[in-house]
Amino acid sequence: MSTDAIVVLKEDHKEIRRLFRAFQDAQDGPASRRQKLVGQILEALTVHTYLENEVMYPEVRKLLPDLEDDILESYEEHHVADLLCAELAVMDADDDHFNAKTTVLIENVEHHVEEEEQEWFPKVREALGRKQLQEIGERMIALRADAPRSPTAPKAIKKALDAVTA
Repeated sequence: MSTDAIVVLKEDHKEIRRLFRAFQDAQDGPASRRQKLVGQILEALTVHTYLENEVMYPEVRKLLPDLEDDILESYEEHHVADLLCAELAVMDADDDHFNAKTTVLIENVEHHVEEEEQEWFPKVREALGRKQLQEIGERMIALRADAPRSPTAPKAIKKALDAVTA
């Protein structure tokens, strides 16, 4: 597995998209299946945003001041996703709003991922180079084991609050 930070994040994006498709395919199915899939989505998003907020975004912000606006927008997009994730974490799949709220989360995250992959990842790759991206990726990989797995975990809540005041 590559330690390149962008490759690590794109692998997360691929897994998250797979979970999104599985949820979309299961929308008319049993509530228990939707509940399980949303649980997996919430875990994947919580870990991913934690790694970005704790390592990738601060590092890019420090090293590439020209991307400040992109990073601040990403923090805000994470904040919106964090709120939706926290709400979904305590919702039952039988709730009238469950599918709709999950769909809004999916749309927001897909927009965010598209911007990252199409707009600022190429700028970051060009400016930082392979060695720096590998060092950042290694830090993210090392932090993954200790990352919160639930949007309601104390570290996830702190991450969400820190991100909006960054």
